[in-house]
Order: sequence, then C-alpha cells, then structure tokens
Amino acid sequence: MSDPSTASIVSTPSAQPTETPAAPGPQGNEKPRGLLGDAWRDLRRKPLFWISATIIVIFLLMAAFPQLFAQEDPSYGTLERSLNKASGDAWFGYNLQGQDVYARVIYGARASIVVAVLSVIGTLLVGGTMGIIAGYRGGWVDALLSRVGDVFFGVPFVLGAIVILTTFNGSGSNNSKAEIMGLVTISLIVLSWPVVMRLMRSSVLATRDADYIIAARALGAGTGRIILKHLLPNCLAPLLVYGTIMVGSFIGAEATLSFLGVGLKSPVVSWGIMISEGKDFIRVAPGLVFFPAAFLVAAVLSFVMLGEAVREALDPKLR
Repeated sequence: MSDPSTASIVSTPSAQPTETPAAPGPQGNEKPRGLLGDAWRDLRRKPLFWISATIIVIFLLMAAFPQLFAQEDPSYGTLERSLNKASGDAWFGYNLQGQDVYARVIYGARASIVVAVLSVIGTLLVGGTMGIIAGYRGGWVDALLSRVGDVFFGVPFVLGAIVILTTFNGSGSNNSKAEIMGLVTISLIVLSWPVVMRLMRSSVLATRDADYIIAARALGAGTGRIILKHLLPNCLAPLLVYGTIMVGSFIGAEATLSFLGVGLKSPVVSWGIMISEGKDFIRVAPGLVFFPAAFLVAAVLSFVMLGEAVREALDPKLR
C-alpha cells in the first residue's frame, strides 16, 4: 500500500485578477448639457449664425449709439446742398432738404429696431400668456380664448394697422416721438398676438400630460409652480425661434406702414420714412431709396437667418 504522505498533490493554478471595464459615464468633470446647452454647441459651428449675429450686433450698436457711426445731425439741412451727390463729406449724398442721407440712415436704425423689439416682447408676453392659459385650463376657457384669437387673426394685417393708426393718430403731427412709436408698437401687438397664442397653446397641449407634469401635480404642486417651473421652460423653444424671425418681420412691417404714411411720422427718422420721401426722386437721386432699402433688407435678412439657425439648433430632427 502506498503511504498517504507520499500521495501526489495536484496543484491548481492561482486565480489572476481580471480588470472589469469601466462603466460608461461622464468623463472628468464634464457636466451634462440640457437643450439650450446642446443648441449653443450646435450654433457655434454654424457660419450662418456668426454672420447674422455680427450684422445684428452692428445694427444694435447703430440703434443704441448712432453717434459712433455718424457725427452729422440727421435733422439739420440746408437748401444749398439739396440733392447733392455723394462725396467725402456725405457718403450717401443729400436729400431734398439738404440733410445728410448717411446720418439719417444710421439714426433711422434706432426707430425701426426699437419698435420691432418692443413689439416682439409685447406680442410674446400677450400671446404666450393667452396660450398657456388656454392650453393648460382647456374647456370653455380654451374655446373662448381661441375664438377671440380667431377674430384678431382674421383681420388683414395691413388693413387693420391702417384702421388703428388712422383712428388714433389723426393728429400725428402734434404727437411726440414716444407717442408715435408707442402707437405703432401697440398696433403691431394687437394684430400679431394670436399667432404666438396658437404656438404656445399647441406646445402646452403636447406637454401638459407628460409624466413629470403628472408627478408634480401628484406631489401637490400648484398651478403657478407647474406653469413656471415645468411647462414654460419646456415650451419656450418655438417662441424663441418665432420671436427671432418676428423681429425682422416687424422691421419690415414698420417700414411698410411708414411708407404708406400711417406708421412713424416726422420728426421720427426711420428707413420707411426715408424710402417714402425719396421715391419721387428715384430718377435723379436713386440713393435716397437705395441706401435705406439696403439697410432695411440687411436687417430683415439677418434676423431671419438667425431665426433659421436657432430653429435648426433647437430641433433635434434637423441636426
């Protein structure tokens, strides 16, 4: 018999430690981005965004600090230089009253942009508030506000603006600059808020039954908290896009009304007024129409291009 002590001992290989793959997650200290963060990251890669933003910044500087671009008084004129051609002293020439066209184009940016921006802010506030109330409350409140919006939406824009401005601005020559600009702004808001209300209402209807809204309501959140903390941040994207484009549209609308003689009036200086004053001299002095029209087109296109870039950045389907 064999000695048990001499029995062979079978050795097993020792287990080697294995490396487990690291769980996927954010690298380093990188913070997760939200919708606006992703949109900004996408916008920075678009040349269209930088081009339009640069042009808009220039126009905003013209509106805020016109003296940086033109030292001549836009309202000063003398008949000795009536309809004089462009020169080193006046890059765009002079109008019929002998006023510097270049200075008037620069100072005209203030009225056009201020009216457009104030109109957009008022339209977004009025239409957005109506849309949130209609979409969140529903029922007869939604039906009533929708029908009121349909009434204003059915009014032709130019015709409605002409009626409002001619009714309340009959003695426009005696009004101050602020009163004239305020009346044009109010008329644009009154005729434009139904579109914003429809956009906000549709966004609220799409999100009011989401899981996080139901959870917040179940936890006892009030109506105000649900609207301000949950609904509004998730419904702002369409309004941001439309508001950006609407600034350009309102610049064109203000110029149209001023050209027709029912919008801004003297002593206000705007591109629409300049085009209206220069149309009778387009054969002998085409610059009276061309230069303000060129600035008007550039301003409208820059805001439209910026709105298009923002729309593509905020819509994941277009990335």
